[in-house]
Amino acid sequence: MKNFLFVLFTLATTTLLAQSKIGPTALAIHTNAVCDMCKETIETELLYEKGVKAVELDLEKNLIYVEVDHKKTNVEKIRTAITKLGYAADSMVPDKAARENLPDCCKKEGCGLPAPQAAPEEKH
Repeated sequence: MKNFLFVLFTLATTTLLAQSKIGPTALAIHTNAVCDMCKETIETELLYEKGVKAVELDLEKNLIYVEVDHKKTNVEKIRTAITKLGYAADSMVPDKAARENLPDCCKKEGCGLPAPQAAPEEKH
């Protein structure tokens, strides 16, 4: 009976301790990268950021899925890292200098930056 109670206590304690540990957090960050070169750049370079565990860019949805260790980083640091690569991250605009260093295909209109808006015409 003592062995049974000991095993039951051990299992209950282990379960409670395991639930108190918070693991990696998944983020979904909107971007406007649209080509394979953008995908390669973001998925490769973002892995070098502290706390980033995994990265996947969904080109169809324009979303970057990032798995992070919340103890080492946060969403603002990840967004900033994306902008420093030359791409938009949610409402943050890309770093201009980084954008100039992107491959030519990534500098095209609509790739990495929104298309420029034409000024509205005045009616006389």
